[in-house]
Amino acid sequence: MTSIDDVAASLGVSTATVSRALRGLPGVAAETRARVTSTAESLGYVASSSASGLASGRTMAMGVLVPVIDRWFFSAVLEGVDRRLRAAGYDLVLFSLGGSGTNRDRVFHRSILRKRIDALLVLSMHLTDEERRAVQQLDYPTIVVGGAVRGVRHVGIDDAGAARDAVEHLIGLGHVRIAHMRGGGSFDIDFEVPRLREQAFRDTMADHGLMVREDWSAFGDFRFSTAREAALVLLADHRDRPSAVFCSSDEMAFGVLRAAVELGIDVPGELSVIGMDDHEFAGPMGLTTIRQDPAEQGAFAAGVLLDELLLDAPTSGPEPHPHSLVPRSSTGPAAASPGQDARASWRMGIQREARRRQEAAAPTMSASARPSIPSRTSEGESSGTPRSATRP
Repeated sequence: MTSIDDVAASLGVSTATVSRALRGLPGVAAETRARVTSTAESLGYVASSSASGLASGRTMAMGVLVPVIDRWFFSAVLEGVDRRLRAAGYDLVLFSLGGSGTNRDRVFHRSILRKRIDALLVLSMHLTDEERRAVQQLDYPTIVVGGAVRGVRHVGIDDAGAARDAVEHLIGLGHVRIAHMRGGGSFDIDFEVPRLREQAFRDTMADHGLMVREDWSAFGDFRFSTAREAALVLLADHRDRPSAVFCSSDEMAFGVLRAAVELGIDVPGELSVIGMDDHEFAGPMGLTTIRQDPAEQGAFAAGVLLDELLLDAPTSGPEPHPHSLVPRSSTGPAAASPGQDARASWRMGIQREARRRQEAAAPTMSASARPSIPSRTSEGESSGTPRSATRP
């Protein structure tokens, strides 16, 4: 078993220096601390949290609050947090809501405040005003990973920018008939993330003069099975289906790809699919996606809290972490229908949607009561069309 003496001998420093570096005490240069941490991790040395706690007056434990633990993003963040904490001789104390709102009061208001921890890291969940105030009033540092919470520091990517890059990729391939598979809504998971990604999708479409069809906004709940079921409905009509689907997560994109297989739709010949996250299965499945590194974000956030404990003073808010487009085989050029270009096909779809909405409203509204505005039916022409046919 590796001892502190082994770490010290490997680096050529004293055991006291190794001890102070791993316990987060002052008096150790930043470069030396980084070398000690890296060497201790590579050798498999873990400091005794009980001994360190007695010496520093701290619990040597950090709390992590998650809505559920069965999602890829959460487990990846936890892996990064745990790796960073173990190297510093800290324990990880997990507080899980277990996917149930009835468990929230017990976990948040009683367990966290009762447990002796030195810092708290919150993963991708909305906090009520009362909970947010409680977090801000805690006498230990706090940070959020994966979804911003007003008034609390946040580690994550620029979700709006990442979503825009994904949609721009599809538009750049000539797609104008683009659907959105959106997530969020369950157990307050990623409360801010799905809103940002959906708004970025709508804004990007608008910037290119493209309409967003509400019947092509499907709810996938960040889950494979839910997204598959929604995609089977979304893609069912071969006469009027999107040529591309932007998915707010890779797990939902996997569901769309599976639905395409079941419906006999060629990807990317007839349908392009793009996701977000770069899930570990994205590469093997050939999914084009926006890459982020949740494990690195977790390690970074834990490091911010550890540094703050060392300095005994708050640090500035972190900058957004990088994201990048990873093109693979699930996206390709848009194929125009025979005898018409893609935008003409799109206009026909919008006109069909307008007629559908007008027919649905007709039984409940008199002709005089139905508002109408000029709507383009072809270049240079217009006719009375319900306001509902315009951009939502």
